[in-house]
Amino acid sequence: MATLPPTYVRYGDGVEETQPNEEQLIDETVASMGRLNRFMFEKHRHAIRDAHAKSHGVLRGELHIYPNLPEHLAQGLFAQARTYPVIIRLSSAPGAIGSDKQSTFKGMAVKVIGVEGEKFLPDQVDEVTQDFLLVSDPVIPTGDIKSYHDMQLKLEKLAHTPEAFQEALSTVSRVANKALNAVGLNPQISPLGPGHPHYHLLGETYHSMGAFRYGDYVAKISAAPHSANVQALVGQEVEVSDDSTWRDIVVDFFRSQGAEYELRAQLCTDLKNMPVEDASVEWPAEQSPYQPIGKLVIPAQEAYSPARRVFADDVLSFNPFHCLPAHRPLGSINRARVKAYEASTAYRHHMNAQPRREPRAIQELPE
Repeated sequence: MATLPPTYVRYGDGVEETQPNEEQLIDETVASMGRLNRFMFEKHRHAIRDAHAKSHGVLRGELHIYPNLPEHLAQGLFAQARTYPVIIRLSSAPGAIGSDKQSTFKGMAVKVIGVEGEKFLPDQVDEVTQDFLLVSDPVIPTGDIKSYHDMQLKLEKLAHTPEAFQEALSTVSRVANKALNAVGLNPQISPLGPGHPHYHLLGETYHSMGAFRYGDYVAKISAAPHSANVQALVGQEVEVSDDSTWRDIVVDFFRSQGAEYELRAQLCTDLKNMPVEDASVEWPAEQSPYQPIGKLVIPAQEAYSPARRVFADDVLSFNPFHCLPAHRPLGSINRARVKAYEASTAYRHHMNAQPRREPRAIQELPE
């Protein structure tokens, strides 16, 4: 008996649902982030991001959109086969610059340049960038605004504890989770990843975690190792011996070779089993598998020059709402992010006396 093709959920106003006390929770969350931003500025005498503050590499590459995609995949940016220049920033999840000995989720932020059409944010309608923010975990453990709000208040308290305590917490969590895995129990991973194994960050698969509009549909996306050299790093644990191990690994790797990652879309087929409003729920792959839509091609290069570091950390901002309306982020977590990212970016650029601007050409990325 032939298997019927899946029916994908159509994007519409009914896809999202406002959560109880949502605006108050968002405002309190953003206020907590603001206090944490100011605390970190006083600590470092330099304003940093309130998430993914520590970068490990800044890469120039290209996004190749695959030709002849079927209708359900040929949406928005992916409607036509094209090649775009991209800037990729690799990072660790916390909003603090700590030692790499702390186990955390990793991030891959992709800024696509040269994207035509009006953008979603009113003050950015004429920009030519589309951002995708991806993390090395398929879900946000605190997947709605209430749990995210509560987690943010805990993170604000944790930031005031000594770094040695944070490293110890990370080590204990990682050892405990290995023990749980050994006896077949599910490990408990916190929102920023303490307890997450030190897997090679270039062998990780990176996920949007939350859902977003995918043209006429609703989707999540991922970037998975595609070339043989990074596929060989999948699941490889790294001995993290000093504060900047990840930067050194990225620089050494790209000094002599390039890499490719495949972009894949997972389309929503059922809002009950694949919710938009709870990003802590992993969408079942057996119900809707990830489907290839393009690839990131990254050549060999100097991945972390001083000029690149300053440009990526102080000048650039990566924001999921730097997007075409066809790729607007969805869900209460993302409705919080639109306020949080604006407040954080405004503070960071003001305190570091840097202009707020979006690149219009890849040549703006320093060598």
